[in-house]
Amino acid sequence: MAITVQPVTPEFAAEVGDVELGKPLSADDIAAIKAAFTRYAVLVFPDQAFSDESHLDFARHFGPLETSVFAIRQDHKMRLHENMADVGNLDAENRILKADDRIRLYQLGNRLWHTDSSFKRLPAYCSILHGRSIPPVGGHTEFADLRAAYDTLPETTKRRIAGLVAWHSLLTSRAKLGFADFDETEKKTFEPVPQVLVRRLQDSGRMSLYLASHAGAISGMSKTEAEALLKELIDHATQRQFVYTHRWRVNDLVMWDDRCTMHRGLEFDDQRYKRDMRRATVSDVAPTCEQMGLAVAAE
Repeated sequence: MAITVQPVTPEFAAEVGDVELGKPLSADDIAAIKAAFTRYAVLVFPDQAFSDESHLDFARHFGPLETSVFAIRQDHKMRLHENMADVGNLDAENRILKADDRIRLYQLGNRLWHTDSSFKRLPAYCSILHGRSIPPVGGHTEFADLRAAYDTLPETTKRRIAGLVAWHSLLTSRAKLGFADFDETEKKTFEPVPQVLVRRLQDSGRMSLYLASHAGAISGMSKTEAEALLKELIDHATQRQFVYTHRWRVNDLVMWDDRCTMHRGLEFDDQRYKRDMRRATVSDVAPTCEQMGLAVAAE
């Protein structure tokens, strides 16, 4: 049976049925999933049972896997495989993280609008998140369609931002929450990297903003001007008409296009409820500036 694709809106987010992602997939199924992904940017696959390895096997259909940022720090005890991002609220013994735990405080940054791995010179193509344990209240994820947001910008704004390069760092987003507990290796790893502010998607040809809370400076602009422009664009892109809110169910798998969406996790009582969320992240084909043919001088 062919997979079923049920759009949430005509152009953004769709649910996909009649497929078991934890089992080997046919070439036709993979092609259909990729076609739906190119169109809708966010795909929801309900009721998917996974081992971590089958989760990673599914992700490999879309490209090479990233390594979790937690693997960088030597004193961090990993709960999951190094290619699996741990975005829940559990420690290595599956206990709820204490309120003052470093990892919990770091994870609070996921409540800011962001794009996964935009702080890497080679950023992410897509993220594939599986919900193993879900709080009964709260903890939804919001996704913003940066393609539609770009389409509706005034022409004067499109001309203003064409060719601009922003500098992204994980340190930038965490500083917005007052978090600065990074060792020297992390500080070196997370030095700002250049990303275009507007990009053309290679598969669909559509233009898209490329935004994240990780973005700080913009080449050629003062700090004040850059921060004001980034806020203006993020405020525009996260208006309700561009946002899909996903209310998680146990064993939902959601994948999203990091090239043209932002997302954020909403609050829940993380000292009461366990949230076990596991994400595989696939790297993009090249740095964004290279894809857009821009040469970038060091800041």
